[in-house]
Amino acid sequence: MLDRLRNNGLLVSGKVFVNNLISGLIMAVITVPGAVANGVLAGVNPVFGLYSMIVGTTVAAFVTSSMLMNVDSTSATSIATGDALIGISPDQQLSYLVVLGVLIGLVQLVFGLLRLGKVVRYISNSVMTGFLSGLGILTILGQISDLTGYYSQANNKVIRLVDTLLHVGEIDLPTLMVGIAALVTILVLGRTSLSRYSYLIGLALVTIAVIFWKPASVVLVGDTSPIPRSLPHFILPDITLIPAMFSAAVAIAIIALVQAAGVSQSVPNLNGQYSNISRDFSGQGVANVAVGFVGGIPVGGSLSGTKLIQNVGGTSRWANIFTGIFGALTVLLFGKLIELLPMAGLAGLLIAVGVSMINVGRIRLVLNTGLVPVAIAAVTFLATLVLPIQYAVALGVALHILLYVYRSAERLQIERMVRNEDGSFSAAQAPKVLTSNDVVLLQPVGSLFFAGAAEFEENLPSIGDARRTVVIIRLRTQEDVGSTFISVLTRYVEKLRAQGNVLMLAGVDKHVYRQLERTDLLKLIDKQNVFLEEKRYRASLLKAYQRAQDYDWSGTERPLES
Repeated sequence: MLDRLRNNGLLVSGKVFVNNLISGLIMAVITVPGAVANGVLAGVNPVFGLYSMIVGTTVAAFVTSSMLMNVDSTSATSIATGDALIGISPDQQLSYLVVLGVLIGLVQLVFGLLRLGKVVRYISNSVMTGFLSGLGILTILGQISDLTGYYSQANNKVIRLVDTLLHVGEIDLPTLMVGIAALVTILVLGRTSLSRYSYLIGLALVTIAVIFWKPASVVLVGDTSPIPRSLPHFILPDITLIPAMFSAAVAIAIIALVQAAGVSQSVPNLNGQYSNISRDFSGQGVANVAVGFVGGIPVGGSLSGTKLIQNVGGTSRWANIFTGIFGALTVLLFGKLIELLPMAGLAGLLIAVGVSMINVGRIRLVLNTGLVPVAIAAVTFLATLVLPIQYAVALGVALHILLYVYRSAERLQIERMVRNEDGSFSAAQAPKVLTSNDVVLLQPVGSLFFAGAAEFEENLPSIGDARRTVVIIRLRTQEDVGSTFISVLTRYVEKLRAQGNVLMLAGVDKHVYRQLERTDLLKLIDKQNVFLEEKRYRASLLKAYQRAQDYDWSGTERPLES
């Protein structure tokens, strides 16, 4: 029993326990403004964002496979929740929110129990880039009223912006000054060593200014949504609302899981092993069911939150557990202070969040990969702006699935090509784990486009403790690779380099070579280690194999440092 608790990260030393308690306190202080803002973003009482932090973060910390994954309301889940609640009267929102949260949790729980972690491969990099960029724009547009003090009656956010610009004379100057001050402070501090505290400092400064300035026209949180001085209580869902919320619940569940899968695949546990994605699905499902029963905003794994918990010293599950506990103390002890937050300040904070959701590097990667990824990202982006979010996600996924089915009807496999004594090559099973001082030649069989790239990554040999090993990947017949494959290859070469190994590519098509060049992957691999396809069969392969055999680890081509 004790060993199980220790392996799960719950049984720790007293020193680790205290360190994580402090980390949880710092994390709570930093993230409370974001939790309140997510409540505003979802169009509900801001305290519901805090309920997500209190219940969701704490419950998930006990049950996810990832020991450090921070599970909380995110910008994506919040704006998707707000979209699902459009047209519902304020007095009925809580009932619908409860049903939505429980449904999302049940969907995620089913995905996890059925071990459907692989389902995330059907949300490609292009779809997520278009979707998150669209959400970023919607987040920014959704704050125009609170930022300016002019509340347009238009339903569409774009039309609302136009209407505001046509009524510049009705913009409230003190409100605008507060919002701009918060936004500028956050953006400026975001480029300094205080970046992790930028939201907290920006919101605190404008709140203090408003308290002393006392402008009558600046709307406070307490003016719109009084904050209860009590912990969340159990609310029984109204099952008659299930049909109205089901499609939105499935879409939000998938959105949250895709974001969380990025955490599972990029943040290892303390033992160096990556978490089980399916178990992370189940853990988030349990957390969302719990959040739903108290009326919180649906939660999901947050990469930024997970990185932050590490940056403030979190080393075990207890860091997230204490984050939730201190969030509860915030509601009980400082609810009055939350009511003093200016809505314009929260609008400035959310605009900064919207800007951060538009990942320029990710957009550039898609643009440099080819027309097909660009088209899919563009369609998803536009759909996110004009359609309900569940339909936008479904459209983007459907487009990519159709393309995948069209391009490849067979499951991708990886074969190892072994050099025979007579100079020929024969196919063999690819190794599960690399060994040191070896040359491993891999031949993918099938399309590397989209989901094939995810299967390729899954089947690649684990690096283990291997050093001074050359991995050659033969890309003959691959005339096009998507941004998802570029990302997979980037992660693999970085892992190889970290332990003094080398990646080479053989049989590279000219179009693929240009993709590698535009995305800077060619520079990462080293141009000398990439061999273009030649007319003579296997000429490129033989050149790569010879270079690998003759690789001078001790001379100018010494092993890369870890």
